[in-house]
Amino acid sequence: MKTLKELKIGQTAHVRKVHGEGAVRRRIMDMGITKNVEVFVRKMAPLGDPIEINVRGYELTLRKADAEMIEIFE
Repeated sequence: MKTLKELKIGQTAHVRKVHGEGAVRRRIMDMGITKNVEVFVRKMAPLGDPIEINVRGYELTLRKADAEMIEIFE
């Protein structure tokens, strides 16, 4: 299983599934990260946390812990 956390700057992938439970999963999905949506990694902080991505035409910043819940395929 490959997650969003594993992508490098400049890589693009599609979301396969959003893992997690309850409010955390709902919050990620409310931000527009749903099945089959394309995500592009724009920037990453020096220690890798947070990660800035483009999704559905807007920029979004995610913590590493949240990015690890997002399963992807390329």
